[in-house]
Amino acid sequence: MRIIKKDKIVEAVKNLCIKSNFEIDKDVERLLEKAYKEENDILPKEVIRDILKNCSIAKAKKIPMCQDTGLTVVFVKKGEGIQVEGGLEEAIREGVRKGYREGYFRKSIVDPLTRKNTEDNTPATIHTSLAKGDGLKITVVPRGFGSENMGKASMLDIGNCVKEVKKFVLDSVKESGGNSCPPVVIGIGIGGTLEKAALLAKEALINDSEDGRKNVTVKKLEKDLLKEINKLNIGPGGLGGKTTALRVTIKTYPTHIAGLPVAINIGCWCHRVQTIVL
Repeated sequence: MRIIKKDKIVEAVKNLCIKSNFEIDKDVERLLEKAYKEENDILPKEVIRDILKNCSIAKAKKIPMCQDTGLTVVFVKKGEGIQVEGGLEEAIREGVRKGYREGYFRKSIVDPLTRKNTEDNTPATIHTSLAKGDGLKITVVPRGFGSENMGKASMLDIGNCVKEVKKFVLDSVKESGGNSCPPVVIGIGIGGTLEKAALLAKEALINDSEDGRKNVTVKKLEKDLLKEINKLNIGPGGLGGKTTALRVTIKTYPTHIAGLPVAINIGCWCHRVQTIVL
């Protein structure tokens, strides 16, 4: 049994919170650079240029890319042969607390009904899964709510599954318009139960998609949706253009014969993901 001390996790999560708000996800940055080269219209091209400039300044000057430093979502993959001295979730909460304090980030977490602020950006939303071995993988995803508010989950008709999923996704993106701060990345979860589909969509959003294991239908649906979304002319900043989405990623899970649970989770242009393996 491998033992990891609480302080090590606290420090790791703190640093991930800070870094994720200063540095954009590398894959998204690459896709933004590609979109800049391919965009022909002047206005959307200028928007992408300013986004990239903003990211460069944030990284160099150690300031947040966006004023909405988000609700912290944490994915943990914990080996069965590992024990956390002092408690895993408590360590994560303390790491988030320290990260947001030391980074001077906005505290955005409130009671859902009274709207009273917790004043330290906790609790985080933590998803833990077990794996073989004695490793510990922690992924921090600060979620701004311009894009998080545009997420949806629904139980669709099973008559023509692919057609129903396409309509649901395209309608959701149309409705979000510029509110999700495009260009966006899109995660889609299909299958399981309603809450499973929502979790799959979040996992797909951070590109934890195991591409090599996808079947032909899923890969084709990803490509078709990306193409059709980018025909909507929402564009960077909602000002038009051919780059509304940078990436569409789908995760699926077996479901009941009578159901088709589907969820969409949208990430804004400053999609923030940082991971460490301890």
